[in-house]
Amino acid sequence: MADKSNTDPQRMEKIVSLCKRRGFIYQAGELYGGLNGCWDYGPLGAELKRNLKDYWWRRTVQERDDVVGMDGAILTMQQVLVASGHVGGFSDPMVDCKTCKGRFRADNIAGLACPEKPSCSVGESPKCELTEAREFNLMFKTKVGASADESDPNATAYLRPETAQSIFVQYKNVLDSSRVKLPFGIAQVGKSFRNEINPRNYTFRSREFEQMEIEYFCHPKDGMRLTDEWLETRLKFYEEIGIPRTKLHILDVPDGERAFYSKKTYDIEYEFPFGIQELEGVAYRTDYDLGVHQKGSGRPLEYFDEETKEKFLPHVVEPSAGCDRTVLALICEAYDEEVLKDEKGKEDVRTVLRFTPRMAPIKVGIFPLLKKNEEQVRIAREIQKKLQPWMTVFYDDSGAVGRRYRRQDEVGTPYGVTIDFETLGEGGDELKNTVTLRHRDSMEQERIAIDALLPWLLERVR
Repeated sequence: MADKSNTDPQRMEKIVSLCKRRGFIYQAGELYGGLNGCWDYGPLGAELKRNLKDYWWRRTVQERDDVVGMDGAILTMQQVLVASGHVGGFSDPMVDCKTCKGRFRADNIAGLACPEKPSCSVGESPKCELTEAREFNLMFKTKVGASADESDPNATAYLRPETAQSIFVQYKNVLDSSRVKLPFGIAQVGKSFRNEINPRNYTFRSREFEQMEIEYFCHPKDGMRLTDEWLETRLKFYEEIGIPRTKLHILDVPDGERAFYSKKTYDIEYEFPFGIQELEGVAYRTDYDLGVHQKGSGRPLEYFDEETKEKFLPHVVEPSAGCDRTVLALICEAYDEEVLKDEKGKEDVRTVLRFTPRMAPIKVGIFPLLKKNEEQVRIAREIQKKLQPWMTVFYDDSGAVGRRYRRQDEVGTPYGVTIDFETLGEGGDELKNTVTLRHRDSMEQERIAIDALLPWLLERVR
């Protein structure tokens, strides 16, 4: 069994520093001291996150005949969350410390540093005086409408704590309007909100986060089989985006630890620098969700099978991935420090993010060898304009070309294109209209014709 306590704080500190320095992730509201548990994605972080979401959608919806998409509202009416059980039971146990006035999640105190005495965990210091645990509801509550009455339950709404409920509520509309047949899935990518007691581990546990979720509706007899099939599908996805299976762990959640409605749940976990933690859950939720919404709404949600003439409430298999967690896993997996030696034997450390090309925020760096050479600059700009409709590129003519390579290595750009004197024909006609193509991981270089550059790249970055 994997050791979940194996951590590398120093590596994590370097990753956090790089993310801010190079524009991946910033603390939300940092100018005013920061909003705990909330994060802003900078230019490169936004590109990385968009690449992940686009590829997930492509593999989950676009390339499948049995999954359709939707985009549900973030504001959720109270009746929906009463029926689902969130209003009455979506909570974590919380304790207060009477000494430091801190509040902590009671079931996750182990290893959490005491604010008064950081060398001790919460509750271990002689000064700590913890209250009895009590339930703390994690949902953000609000009122809808300018004239909303505090006593009017119909005016109460919540920021959704998960994307799943809008899918269940719209299941019948999707079924009727899309002409789909069981088994089929509804996929959604979107923001969810949970008022976490103790946000921690950088972006891993946040109060505002994004989910990539599928609710796959099926016949009751197929639920267990499809749960196993979806687990394998999701493991392959992580390999495709650059997270090797050797770094993933599958937890078959035992009885008593699963949600009460779940008949089977797998947690897909990744070896983060702060320990092995969950990336995604694949849960067989049975007919619980459609059942509670059928009861709560008073409207029928059964499925009628035209072939067998059978009428039943579909069961649901739910692969639910954390988008922000996966982005963090991609960065952690990609981060590398490579020790290089020059001709004199002097060591140098190259920091590189080894993103798989389809995930990399920038696909190609474009460099004229000399920015004062007008012809090199002209050709470089033409290549930039030719590639931009197809991928994100970065033009850089500042400093020595070796330094430009290193800057792109640090943000994970897989390829560099240099327009040099051979491009202009000064090395002979056989090299005219070719460029130097540099590979990030090996640092090897080759020549490629300008006309062949776009199709060559498209084969590798999509």
